Amino acid sequence: MHATGVLEWLRSSLSHSGPSSGKHIVRFTNPGDYRKILQAIQARRSSDSCWRGVRRLGIIHGLSCPAAPEELPPAFRQSLVVEEDPLVRIHAVPASLVEKGIPWGVRRIRAPEVWSRTTGYQVKVGVIDTGVDFLHPDLRHSLERGINLIHRTMLPQDDNGHGTHIAGTIAAANQLQGMIGVAPRATIYPVKAFDYNGTAYVSDIILAIDWCVRNRMHVVNMSFGMQTKSKALLSAVNNAYHSGVLIVASSGNDGKRGDIDYPAGFAQTIAVGAINRQGKVAKFCNRSSLIDIYAPGERIVSSWLRNRLREMSGTSMATSHVTGAIALLLAHKPGLTPEQIKWVIRRSARPLRQNKKLGSAGELDVVRMLRVADRLP
Repeated sequence: MHATGVLEWLRSSLSHSGPSSGKHIVRFTNPGDYRKILQAIQARRSSDSCWRGVRRLGIIHGLSCPAAPEELPPAFRQSLVVEEDPLVRIHAVPASLVEKGIPWGVRRIRAPEVWSRTTGYQVKVGVIDTGVDFLHPDLRHSLERGINLIHRTMLPQDDNGHGTHIAGTIAAANQLQGMIGVAPRATIYPVKAFDYNGTAYVSDIILAIDWCVRNRMHVVNMSFGMQTKSKALLSAVNNAYHSGVLIVASSGNDGKRGDIDYPAGFAQTIAVGAINRQGKVAKFCNRSSLIDIYAPGERIVSSWLRNRLREMSGTSMATSHVTGAIALLLAHKPGLTPEQIKWVIRRSARPLRQNKKLGSAGELDVVRMLRVADRLP
C-alpha cells in the first residue's frame, strides 16, 4: 500500500466534508500499514489542524474520522475497509424514585445465598456507559478511576444516571443505608463513552473496549445497542473475546421477536434478555434464540445521581445482574475463559416458566451457576 496516497485521500476527505457530514471508521487489513499511517498522522497533527479530529482505534487497526470519506480509490480497496460510524443508545426505560436493602432482582438470582463463598473480590468490571456518580455512598467502596473518553482530563462522572444505576446493580455495597448489588466486593472501572443524552458513536465504543482490554478487565458490561451490524464493532468484540475479556450485552427494548440488537447479536458476547417479578419475559424485551440468558429487568431499584435510588426497567438492568453474577463466578473460580463462562451461564440456567419458543435460554441462577462451575476441571 502506498502510504502517501492514502494520506492524501484521507486529508482530502477531511478537508472537503462539511460540519453535517457523518463520522466514519477506516480499518486497515494489514497491521503494518495501520502503524505506518498512524505514525505519519501523528507527525502531521501539530502542523495541520485537519488531523486533530482523527482518533486511533488500535484494537481493530483503524481510525475514527469526523467526516464522510470521498470515494475509496480502486487501488486501496484491498487494503482499506470504510464504514459508517453510527450512533448507539443505552437500553433503559425510566421509572420512579424509591426500597432500600437488597433489591428483588438480586434476591431473584439467589446472589445472597453465595455471599459466604464469593462476593466478587478482586474482579475488575469495566462498565462502558454514561459514567458513574463518584460521590454516591452506595458505590464509594466499589469504584476505581476508569476513564472519560469524552473529556480525557476529567473523571468519568455520570451526567445521565444510567451508568450509576448499572454500577449499583453490579457492585453497590451499602445495605444498611442504601442498597447492595450482586457482587458487592467487585471493582467497577467506569468507562464514559456516552454523553448526557445516553448516545455514543460506534468508534467511542471501540475505544472503550480497547481500554478495557489494555487495562485487563475481567468482564465488561455493555447495556446498550443498535440495530445496525457494524463489522468494526464485531472486530473489536472478537478481539476482546480472544484476549480473555468477556462482554455482556443487552438484547434491546423494542419488543421484537426473532431479532436482537448489536453487540448482543454477536456470538462472542453474552446476550441478555429481561424478565419480570413473575419470571416471565418482559413485554419490552427483544426475543431471539441468540439470547444466552434472562435476568431481572423490570422495575429494578438501584443507585442514581445525587445519592438517590431509582427504579428503572430495561434489558440494561438485566445485563447488570448477569455481569455481577460473572464477577461472583470469577472470584470463586479465577481463570475461566470467556468460552467457559458462557457455557456455565447457559448450562446452569433455570428453565423459563412460559413460552418454549424462546430457544434454549433460561433464567439466571447464581447457586446453580457455581455448582456447574465446580464440576469444571
